[in-house]
Amino acid sequence: MMIEHLDGMIALRRFETLEHGATPGKAGDLFDALRETDTQSGNPLPARLDFAADLALPLIEEQHPVEVLLWIGEGGFELRNQRSLRAFIKLLRIANVDFAVLAEERDCGDTARRLGDEIEFVRLAQANIATLSRYSFSSIVTLDPHVAHSLSRDYVAFGGNYQVFHHTTFLESLVRDGRLSVEGQLNGRVTYHDPCYLGRYLNEIDAPRSLIDRLGVERIEMARHGRQSFCCGGGGGGPVTDIKGKQRIPDLRMEQARETEAEIIVVACPNCTMMLEG
Repeated sequence: MMIEHLDGMIALRRFETLEHGATPGKAGDLFDALRETDTQSGNPLPARLDFAADLALPLIEEQHPVEVLLWIGEGGFELRNQRSLRAFIKLLRIANVDFAVLAEERDCGDTARRLGDEIEFVRLAQANIATLSRYSFSSIVTLDPHVAHSLSRDYVAFGGNYQVFHHTTFLESLVRDGRLSVEGQLNGRVTYHDPCYLGRYLNEIDAPRSLIDRLGVERIEMARHGRQSFCCGGGGGGPVTDIKGKQRIPDLRMEQARETEAEIIVVACPNCTMMLEG
């Protein structure tokens, strides 16, 4: 019916959170962490780059333009996603991409907004935009579709206009331009799960599939895929507000994946990884 349900749901959550102080699950702890540390996990900002201490990541500097600003996101604090970040950084260097990271990177505020704390989202957005205004870069690249959506869509209302790419889009462009080559072939059957904020809201359906196909594996689509994909249950703060019920959303999605008889589920979002592996 093309009814945009999320705007209504977020408005309801905003009323519950800001007017009633009613936050679901562990959302209150997340809000406290954001207010105290500017991160969802409560970690100090400098610790975001500890996972790459041996990679000598270049920090973006004033008066020194770079091609890509790599936005690390909350994944910098999580071991599972740190491995993906490290692999992506190595690919950037193989492709000779001029990139840098932001030492003072705060949480983008996406989860706060989706859970109804609009005040915290606005604070984080304005702080990040003020920080980014000091630097010069051609584009922002991130492994998190939620970050990509927030920086490219939500920040516009506050004066933040950026060219933002999900890492699959950027990798596909590197391969297409000959800056990165795919050598060798992998065996096996895989199915790809479309993250909602990448496929449905950022309209990126093709790049992840193109990269998978270049690897030579057999790709099998789930019945629900592309713009008609099925949520992992992790959007809108799902990992901290997992509501009890007879069937969890990720369990339903995993059953759809089993129907393909694939050996591997390929994901392109840290929230999807957390929910489907759980």
